[in-house]
Amino acid sequence: MKIIHTADWHLGQSFHGQERHEEHRAFLDWLLDTLVRREADALLIAGDLFDVVNPSLRAQELLFHFIVTAHERLPDLDTVLIAGNHDSGARIDLPSPLLKRLKAHALGRVHFLADGHLDAERLLVPLSDGGGTTRAWCLALPFLRPAEVTGRGSLPSESDGQQTPSDGDGDRRYVQGIERVHRELIEAARARRRPDQALVAMSHAHLHGAAVSEASERPIVIGGEESIPASLFPADICYVALGHLHRAQRVGEDRIRYSGSPLALDFSEANYPHQVLEVTLAGEHLDAVESIPIPRPVAMHRIGPDTLEAVLTAIDTLPERTTTQRLDTGEGDSDDRNRWGWLEVAVRLEAPMPELRSRIDEALATKAVRLLRLRRDLPQRPEDTAPSGERLEDIGPRALFERTWQERWGAAAPEAVLSDFDRLRQSVVDNDGLDQATGNTHHDTRHPESSQ
Repeated sequence: MKIIHTADWHLGQSFHGQERHEEHRAFLDWLLDTLVRREADALLIAGDLFDVVNPSLRAQELLFHFIVTAHERLPDLDTVLIAGNHDSGARIDLPSPLLKRLKAHALGRVHFLADGHLDAERLLVPLSDGGGTTRAWCLALPFLRPAEVTGRGSLPSESDGQQTPSDGDGDRRYVQGIERVHRELIEAARARRRPDQALVAMSHAHLHGAAVSEASERPIVIGGEESIPASLFPADICYVALGHLHRAQRVGEDRIRYSGSPLALDFSEANYPHQVLEVTLAGEHLDAVESIPIPRPVAMHRIGPDTLEAVLTAIDTLPERTTTQRLDTGEGDSDDRNRWGWLEVAVRLEAPMPELRSRIDEALATKAVRLLRLRRDLPQRPEDTAPSGERLEDIGPRALFERTWQERWGAAAPEAVLSDFDRLRQSVVDNDGLDQATGNTHHDTRHPESSQ
């Protein structure tokens, strides 16, 4: 059977204040055609369907229109989608009874039984071939929030003989909770499978040794200790479809893969190879994995950091507009403008130059690009660096908090305090995404799902 693996769509993303609806629509149209052309039996979407926990109506419309159209064009297609750390698990779960009528299975959150063990049955999705025969089982594990796997309701009883980490060791409790959930799901899948049926795992997680993007990936749990080992996926799992990291890559073995994001989500990802993966199974074994490149509907350009003269020379090589009208006139073909490339410019200066923006705008007046970021690199001032020579912006909030605590109290911050700091910052990060979607300007440190 053939499976298409994709992840990290981030529908509704605001890119430096600009919406990317047309880019996402172009990708989804291409994906539909690819599913039909490749005669896919299943589609796996490994989390971060949306960019924020409260996505816009247009972003949700894109997803549901895609699912309906995919079912119309491929009635036998099994679609399995899980929530990522950018998604609201409750929002992904909500339409699941309706989506099942379209052979689409939406898993937003995990549930636990009264004894603390995982309710694994609801996370096991059968994948069928065109004749309706179950050829594989998908172990669909949505993103696990710390409260879901470290709360008392999710811990096994003491009679199981498992050692429970102390409350103060938040990072270790979280990672051990993730590992236990994976193990229990795999055990349930092994019990359910029949001879010649493959096991395919799908998870939204950060694996040890995987390469993280320069700027665009939000840490799953702030603190940096949330990665899990690839050894969690034993050899009888013939393929592991991962989401979260935007760089397409394998982790140690051919069978363990991040598909990567379909669009560059930051200028740091401009040169990534964007793809979906076609996974071919033969019985219970992996037969082949093929990368299918995704055409980029909108180009992404980075110029600099360099001198102003060099930057202006580089701008001169950018593609020309099909119309000479300026963006600020509001005239011309809006569809054409939606396909103009994104542009980041970095200029090295010896002194402030108030007229820099006007000079850049003048150079871009006839170019088919949209300037999103203009960075001025000025000589570094002493106050911009820490005594060690580090830049303050590179230290990071957690390390800065630890240093401040050390200086104030003369001792390292306790693990319990650091765990509280990580949870507080995580809630602020999550609510930043919520505010972007709703237009709110206040910051409430409660997570949108904290009451659930």
